[in-house]
Amino acid sequence: MEKNHSVQGFRAFLARKDIVFSPKRYGIEALGAMAQGLFASLLMGTILATLGQQLGIEILVEIGGFAKSVTGPAMAVAIGYALHCPPLVLFSLIAVGGAANSLGGPGGPLAVLIVAIAAGEFGKTVSKETKIDILITPLVTILTGVLLAMWWAPTLGTLANGVGTTIMWATELHPFLMGILVSVIVGIALTLPISSAAICATLGLTGLAGGAAVAGCCAQMVGFAVMSFPENRWGGFFAQGLGTSMLQMGNIVRNPKIWIPPTLASAITGPIATCFFQMKMNGDAVASGMGTCGLVGQIGLYTGWVRDIAAGTKEAITPFDWIGMGMICFILPAVLTLLFAAILRRLDWIGKNDLKLDF
Repeated sequence: MEKNHSVQGFRAFLARKDIVFSPKRYGIEALGAMAQGLFASLLMGTILATLGQQLGIEILVEIGGFAKSVTGPAMAVAIGYALHCPPLVLFSLIAVGGAANSLGGPGGPLAVLIVAIAAGEFGKTVSKETKIDILITPLVTILTGVLLAMWWAPTLGTLANGVGTTIMWATELHPFLMGILVSVIVGIALTLPISSAAICATLGLTGLAGGAAVAGCCAQMVGFAVMSFPENRWGGFFAQGLGTSMLQMGNIVRNPKIWIPPTLASAITGPIATCFFQMKMNGDAVASGMGTCGLVGQIGLYTGWVRDIAAGTKEAITPFDWIGMGMICFILPAVLTLLFAAILRRLDWIGKNDLKLDF
């Protein structure tokens, strides 16, 4: 009886602190928020710096550098926000994110994700439990987070980097098969309520594998945008094509068959990207999982070309590069998805208003 009372008391404490141990809280909400933190720091910083370099505007380069320098803190604060951390815990995660991202090296985003979750939840347990909360809460959060970062981050970073390197190596070795697998899997992740951008960033997915990931994401976003145009018109077209195909998740749950056309399109565009156009994402890895969202995937491809030229591994941006980007990111996803959708509509697998969005 006493044991049951203790368990119930512990559960009540967790509920009062809004600590929820669930895949949804950590694998969807925290991961998705981390991607937004990446977007608001590393990605925007890269875009601004690239614009500044190409236009000769030094102030944009400097601003971009500042934005990129706070990538770790931005991710950690975004994660803390998703975990509903109180203010003192949230602000303390700035130091935790900086430490985890720095110590994690190339796999820093994975280190930030795990360490920030642990530190944030631990900080929540002591928040407002003492009369000197302004001292205790940040002290506990920072100590816990930075010590865990020192302990875990190097290993987590090495692990994430190793997995990403293996995927990229396999894609170079078997571009056709891996082009299909990476394109389909990352594209599906983009439409699911998880973050494909965070996954790509965590694994450091660049090179040919990054190009395949871009292909898969574009197939989902452009595919759903054009396929659902009769139901959603221009509002839905731009919301999905430049926003996210995740808007279709409710409709997918009701009729999973509507997912077939863009997924088949990604299975075709992925290997075309890797084998024919040899499209490489050598910009920031987070852009590999963004597709056409704000045209971030395409900006990432362009940034990669510029970096390659600066590094001496690429002579110039060629018409073939631009044709490849246009075909893989826009034209083929639209044409292939419409073709497959027409077949499925004829088979009555997709009915009228199955793709209708509620705006």
